[in-house]
Amino acid sequence: MVRSIFLRGFDQDMANKVGDYMEDHGIKFIKKYVPKKIEQIKKGTPGLLKVTAHATEGSEIFQGEYNTVLLAIGRDACTRKIGLEKVGVKINEKTGKIPVNDVEQTNVPYIYAIGDVLEGKLELTPLAIQAGRLLAQRLYGGSKKKCDYVNVPTTVFTPMEYGACGYSEEKAIEKYGVKNIEVYHSYFWPLEWTVPSRDNNRCYAKVICLIPEKQRVIGFHVLGPNAGEVTQGFAAAIKCGMTKDLLDSTIGIHPVCAEVCMRLAKMLSTFFPLVYLLVLM
Repeated sequence: MVRSIFLRGFDQDMANKVGDYMEDHGIKFIKKYVPKKIEQIKKGTPGLLKVTAHATEGSEIFQGEYNTVLLAIGRDACTRKIGLEKVGVKINEKTGKIPVNDVEQTNVPYIYAIGDVLEGKLELTPLAIQAGRLLAQRLYGGSKKKCDYVNVPTTVFTPMEYGACGYSEEKAIEKYGVKNIEVYHSYFWPLEWTVPSRDNNRCYAKVICLIPEKQRVIGFHVLGPNAGEVTQGFAAAIKCGMTKDLLDSTIGIHPVCAEVCMRLAKMLSTFFPLVYLLVLM
């Protein structure tokens, strides 16, 4: 059951491809509904549960019976009862998250916050560890290095892995404008899938480049086997300022999944297919 969209906060082109792949492999999604009531109608193992859900758009009601119900409801920041108000630290009253500046400083200059409680930051353990280390080095070691909250490699371990680093296409357009963004992409077929003829052209990779900065890669996204392993290496290259030209001039290792990233093609705008159809007519 999906309340609104797949993988909120991630690139929605990639998120929808993840959803399509899962649907094609037997997962049924009930979209734009939220559960309102769960009733036990039969005891035992596995037993039977009745779920009643309401549509998020409209007044429709959905009911279904299942052996097992798993609630993936997310998490809240438990900051409301730890005495922050006594020292004047402001929080987002709706989410409990703590706003900070670019050095993790709260509105109270001598109080800092790191990790999952930060407002607008990714909730990832390795990121929190890195932020803590850098904060300690700034406070006690004379360092000025800040934590990079943009070029953070991460992986969603869906049935077909999704790895990402940097901006989503939506965020890149929001920050830099559509005219300053170029997207390159390609589908690919992993070698280990070719013999059984499994899922041709379902794996996918794309990079988002910033045109005014010599096509610097500001977003990397890959959907396929071992996407996390692939993403980790490219994350280092992105932090080094990798451009599309450097990517294209790198020799790919054949036959591995990451090879596709050295031959990504420009994504056509929606205008081009229209012109093509008119010519055919």
